[in-house]
Amino acid sequence: MNEFELIARFFQRAPRSADVRVGIGDDAAVIAPTPGMEYAVTVDMLVEGRHFAVGADPRRLGHKALAVNLSDLAAMGAMPRYVLLAGALPGADEAWVTAFMGGFDALARQYDVELVGGDTTRGPRNLCITAIGELPAGSALTRAGANPGDRVYVSGSLGDAALALAVAAGKTEVDARSRAALAHRLDAPEPRVALGVALRGIASAAIDVSDGLAGDLGHIVDMSKVGAALSLAAVPCAPSLRAKLAGTHKEREIALQCVLAGGDDYELLFTAPPPLGERIEALALALRLPLTAIGEVTAEPGIVVRDERGDRLAALPHAFDHFR
Repeated sequence: MNEFELIARFFQRAPRSADVRVGIGDDAAVIAPTPGMEYAVTVDMLVEGRHFAVGADPRRLGHKALAVNLSDLAAMGAMPRYVLLAGALPGADEAWVTAFMGGFDALARQYDVELVGGDTTRGPRNLCITAIGELPAGSALTRAGANPGDRVYVSGSLGDAALALAVAAGKTEVDARSRAALAHRLDAPEPRVALGVALRGIASAAIDVSDGLAGDLGHIVDMSKVGAALSLAAVPCAPSLRAKLAGTHKEREIALQCVLAGGDDYELLFTAPPPLGERIEALALALRLPLTAIGEVTAEPGIVVRDERGDRLAALPHAFDHFR
């Protein structure tokens, strides 16, 4: 199967939306913008051996490749609309591409996202997606709006994906049921699209947690020129991870790394003024998604994390760095 046969069989499809004037099959897609709306555009790359293991399940990988981009749009408060998919593949493996696109298309249908273009070539497996979201003009959430006195919130739970990686690497152990749940959180994250859209007009700043709580919160405090004080006890995490925080010194160090710097959570981290607390509680109930206050924004620069006894952690673990 050559490149063009691969595209025709697995990627080319008729546009579903009238906004897509020209779809896959031409030199570029043509999209008509909705009056009064702006586009949010993001791109993310997944490299085999760096972001996913050799031999990773292709269906789950198709889901995750799209999910991490939708998570970026969610952090901006944008509704996902269109994506472009570029991939380097070792070969035209029909079974692999079928499974990958099965996971990709299932999530795309869930959020009514349309594939409008891309590229393929032979090479080490590398997947790159550009996602385009839409939102009312002037309503985008950014990292730069946090103010002293705002509360710091996070959705869902943190550290699960990092603990899954630590278990897979033999650094620690959990029971079989917990292992399966943690692996699902790593391989099939759920982008918080509905939350991101609902946070327009509520959140003062937002970011998705892809590189770890401390590192991603660091982007908010740097861009907003503020600081933050967090309570470790308030940070939501899986029971297996909470148990490790109370375990041996070695187990606690692994757990701290997972909770504060693990990455791959794809939850939303956001700040909001205290008077909006009731709206956030109502939103959590409506979405059936925990939204937990874990600290507050401070005027003093830097991030302070206090442990279960209220003592300041001497040092924070390093966030994920693609070049470290």
